[in-house]
Amino acid sequence: MSKDRNFDLEERLITFAVRILRVTDALPRTVTGNHVRGQLVRSGTSPAPNHGEAQSAELRMDFVHKVKIVLKELRETKVWLLIIARAGLIKPETKLDPVIRETDELISIFVKSVQTAAKVQR
Repeated sequence: MSKDRNFDLEERLITFAVRILRVTDALPRTVTGNHVRGQLVRSGTSPAPNHGEAQSAELRMDFVHKVKIVLKELRETKVWLLIIARAGLIKPETKLDPVIRETDELISIFVKSVQTAAKVQR
């Protein structure tokens, strides 16, 4: 991956984290909202710094491991977003569609990244 593409992906992940923070700020101040908020803040802001760590990996194996962590956190974030939508914690639920779409796109990027890195590793 070129340096520009890495930077673009890093920027995209940072923007994604900010979007997640805005979603969490919109959650109700209830027991449920507070629980979901904490979970979503952790999983949704984690991909950006983990991607940064992956870029500094000294071994390909470490890179793959860190990218898999990014992927795991993105998948968890998607589940929390779907829970928020289905529970009606943010209305209208369609407000979440753009961030869910972005989550899907990021998941696709990192699935491909793991596949590519694993091929090179062999």
